[in-house]
Amino acid sequence: MSEEAKDYNVKLEVFEGPLDLLLFLIKKEEVDIYDIPIVRICDQYNEHLNVMRMLDLNIAGEFLVMSATLMLIKSRLLLPEEERPELEEDEEDPRLDLVRQLVEYKKFKDAANTLEMMEESQHNVFFPEGEHVAIEKDSGLALRDVSIFDLLSSFSEILKRAQDEELTEIFSEKYTVADKVDYMMNEIVRKGKKKSLHALFKDMRSRSEMVCTFLAILELIRMRQIRAVQEVGEFTDIVIQKSEEAEQTDMEELPMSDVLGEYDNG
Repeated sequence: MSEEAKDYNVKLEVFEGPLDLLLFLIKKEEVDIYDIPIVRICDQYNEHLNVMRMLDLNIAGEFLVMSATLMLIKSRLLLPEEERPELEEDEEDPRLDLVRQLVEYKKFKDAANTLEMMEESQHNVFFPEGEHVAIEKDSGLALRDVSIFDLLSSFSEILKRAQDEELTEIFSEKYTVADKVDYMMNEIVRKGKKKSLHALFKDMRSRSEMVCTFLAILELIRMRQIRAVQEVGEFTDIVIQKSEEAEQTDMEELPMSDVLGEYDNG
């Protein structure tokens, strides 16, 4: 990361762990959870980990332990069959333990999602005394809030395209997270505009500007001022829009020191 992007040290909590990242990659690659292509998944897992390191996000130790586990399994699979260590009679293939963890975790995750949907459904039930409650018209478009891994995956693709560009000029602009937070608060929160993630980065000319913009997105999501959403079941672009909570906050009166409360000047 450039010196300009290091002006702030991000301290965002990651509410999803290594098993969530593995399930995300398995779903993205459309592979069977019982027949995981370890080599490919391991490479993608470490690629996402490198993006998190580049952004200076706090990485819990469990992510690194999972990375080491995947690397160990990968190294065993890459060995010629005659050189692979033979398993003892009571020793299991290390992949089986990983699959068991993923399947068990997915059961609880799916159960939690089901309970959440039931709660949302209950919100649409009104008792007789609520006959004057106004119900908004259905937009016909089902949206879901994306996870941090969806954002990291899209940002990783954006960075790859930026690396392929040949820059013929030296740009001296200095970008900061505070500037990007202010820009998105003005365009998205105050003006109510919606911007796709790729359109937001389309005209950016430096990795420093991209990194600062992405960190600003994460910070405003943490502050519940914006949402990152995507059509359910579609491989469409992620859209950044104003959150419902932001409508209840007068952002004009909120000091920037509060908005960037989790950042330390470098």
